Amino acid sequence: MGSLLRAIEKLDLPTKRIAIVSGIGCSSRAAGYMNFQTLHTTHGRALAFATGLKMVRPELTIFVLMGDGDSTAIGGNHFIHSCRRNIDLNAIIFNNNIYGMTGGQASPLTPQGDKATTAPYGNPERNFDIMKLAVAAGATYAGRTTTYHLSMLDKLIEKGTKNKGFSVVEAMTYCPVGYGRLNKKGDATAMLNWYKDNAVMVEKAGSMEAAELEGKITVGIHHQQSAPEFVEEYSRRVEMAEKG
Repeated sequence: MGSLLRAIEKLDLPTKRIAIVSGIGCSSRAAGYMNFQTLHTTHGRALAFATGLKMVRPELTIFVLMGDGDSTAIGGNHFIHSCRRNIDLNAIIFNNNIYGMTGGQASPLTPQGDKATTAPYGNPERNFDIMKLAVAAGATYAGRTTTYHLSMLDKLIEKGTKNKGFSVVEAMTYCPVGYGRLNKKGDATAMLNWYKDNAVMVEKAGSMEAAELEGKITVGIHHQQSAPEFVEEYSRRVEMAEKG
C-alpha cells in the first residue's frame, strides 16, 4: 500500500481521478485505508467491478488490489480475460502464497509441497507463475518484486500505471502466521531476509540454468509491449453502430 501511494504521488495523479477496487482478503482491506474513490467488492470479482467502472468512466486511473487466491482462484477467469482484453487497469497482486485472512487454506500460489490448513501433508498441486500466466493471457505489462525491494516496487507500479493497457504487478509479501509458521519459515524478519537473499533480477535470470533458478524469485519487468486497449476499441464499435 505504501508503494502504491508513493507511485501515485510521483505520478502526480489527481485524487478525484483515482479509483481503488479490491476484493476480499487481507490485501483487499487496503482500499479502506486510502482517501480515494474506493470499491470493496466480493471475493474474486474485483476485476469484474473494475471493468464496469472503466467502461463508464474511462478517464479514471483504476488500481485493482487482490490477493493471490482472490485473483487466481475464484477470480482466475476474470484475470485471464482482463489480460486478454488488455483493458487499461492496474492489477496489484499481493502474493503471500496462501489464503492469509480466511484460515490459511492453500491457494493457486502455494508452492508444491508446502503446507496449508487444507494441505496438512503438503500441497500436491503445482503453483501458478503469475508473470507467465499474465503474459500468455495477453497483459501488456507484467512486473514482479518483493516487499523487501520497496524502491523497485514503487517503480514497477509507477511504470505499470503509465502503460496503456492491462498492467500486472505481483508483490511477493510474506505471511508469517498463516504460511510462515506452518512451514517453519521463521519470523517476519527471517521471511523478509529470505526475499533479499533469493531474488534474482530477470535480466540476470535469462543467462542462468534452470537448476540455478530453482527456489529463486525473478524480479523486475518481465514483459512490456503495445497492443490495442479494450475500452478504446469498444468505443470505436459504438461509434460504428451509431453511424449505421
